[in-house]
Amino acid sequence: MNCPYCEHGETKVVDSRVAGKGAIRRRRECLLCGQRMTTFERVEQAPLHVVKRDGARQPFDPQKLLAGLARACVKRPVPLADIERAAVRIEAELRNGVGDEVESAAIGEETLRVLRDLDLVAYVRFASVYRDFQDVEEFERELERLDEPTSRTSVR
Repeated sequence: MNCPYCEHGETKVVDSRVAGKGAIRRRRECLLCGQRMTTFERVEQAPLHVVKRDGARQPFDPQKLLAGLARACVKRPVPLADIERAAVRIEAELRNGVGDEVESAAIGEETLRVLRDLDLVAYVRFASVYRDFQDVEEFERELERLDEPTSRTSVR
């Protein structure tokens, strides 16, 4: 860290503390001129891009994910805080071990996995749109899959 007053390249950290979500506030002192300054550190995440079914790429939008989860949970007894935590969980899982791109299908499957634990009605709503159900039989097959004991462990 260069001193903003004298441009000397060495400073020492005098004090550190948490400063909100994901930030660290550091109080520094220049080893040459003795001036003090405050810096903030935040983790910079690499941008994540979504590869759509048609091959198009677009930046991952966490708000879009949150909106999809909220739409699936409309008129369900699911608190907004739980929906927001689910969105954070899904994004974290997508970033875990992945480079800078993720298939849209992986987002849909991870969303289904999280919704299954959150609310089964929201799960079926999301599945009906994501899997493009065309008739009642497809709903019935999905409900039967929910009842399968092996399905519960494999989807989780």
